[in-house]
Amino acid sequence: MSTFNRGEMTATSTLFLRLDAPFSAWRWLQAGVFRGTSPVIPPSAAWGLALNLAGIETRTALDEVVTRIDPGAPHLDIAVGLVRAGQKSTLYQQLHSYPVGNSGEELQLRAKGAKYWIAPAKREVIVGAVFAVGVRGPADIVDRISRGLDGSLDVERYGLPFAGDNQLLFSRIDLGDVMARWFVPVAPGEARAGSTRLTTMIDRKDSSRSSSILFAPSPHGPCPQEAWIDIGPRPAP
Repeated sequence: MSTFNRGEMTATSTLFLRLDAPFSAWRWLQAGVFRGTSPVIPPSAAWGLALNLAGIETRTALDEVVTRIDPGAPHLDIAVGLVRAGQKSTLYQQLHSYPVGNSGEELQLRAKGAKYWIAPAKREVIVGAVFAVGVRGPADIVDRISRGLDGSLDVERYGLPFAGDNQLLFSRIDLGDVMARWFVPVAPGEARAGSTRLTTMIDRKDSSRSSSILFAPSPHGPCPQEAWIDIGPRPAP
């Protein structure tokens, strides 16, 4: 993955992606025995996916306790939508977590080195959804996304694009104009059917600095102007 020089940002360009996901899960930061999913790819994940396709690194050093967002990663205007809504299903999983303080200390001794803090968790998964993502930003970056998809981008790459969980992969990612139910921000005091809160940026080290906005789906059609949201790292307070 390569870095990107902000000084190179000149002309802007726009592209749209159609993401076919047999299984997907878009989880906000959460804990407990129930792990829900947003109904659509959130703008924060769409931003990361776009830059991953462009071969642009968004992570800081990998030897830290948590993976952090590079404060120098480029901003993009992102829009998200549903071409076809998926069906929410649930599965159960034995989830290993790390206790707080000395909780479960006696279990640790009895486990003799094995995982000892395991509990069943219920997890939501979306089945059969097709998502739409709009990307608008510096022409250099947008061009890298299309070249990353067709295999002509000659940069070091890592991993596979995944649908919110590294066990869940897209079956197709296509370029082209997309008709969808685009998600637009809900104004304060407004009541909109199908509204949901979507993350616009994640801070894994300090969750209080993660941000989200209440969105609602628009009627099926081309991407409206109000669906575009500036996504990128925010300066530290």
